[in-house]
Amino acid sequence: MPPARHPARIHPATLADLDALLALEEATFDSDRISRAQWRRHIHSASATVLVSGDPGAPDAAVVVFYRRDSRGARLYSLAVGAHARGTGLGRALLAAAETDARARGCTSMRLEVRVDNPAAIALYERRGYARGAREARFYEDGADAWRYAKPLAPVTR
Repeated sequence: MPPARHPARIHPATLADLDALLALEEATFDSDRISRAQWRRHIHSASATVLVSGDPGAPDAAVVVFYRRDSRGARLYSLAVGAHARGTGLGRALLAAAETDARARGCTSMRLEVRVDNPAAIALYERRGYARGAREARFYEDGADAWRYAKPLAPVTR
């Protein structure tokens, strides 16, 4: 039976989340992990958004989005949900929050890469309207291929 669904408490990451983010990264990914120094930089960067779900200092899930100056496109760099929280809708909620943040920054599209051997993530992105693009051979440091995905973002309506 999947875990109970609770409303996600999504908020910007702080340095108090750093140890838990490192542990989440270690538990979720076998390679291409974000280092402590990189997390620290991303949390404080004007060109990145790091959102987490869960209690302060103990996030269950995290998303990282990068922005480039003079670009209307955002790049979803990482989305990780702890094993104990999978199936609760946190991935979907964080993806929606990342898209909202991108729209608020004036972005009109979001792009991402996903391992070709990650069917759960692929299904999430396709359900959320991302279109599959090119296959990138040996994209990840362990040699795995990636699919590129992109989605137009509707403008923020007031």
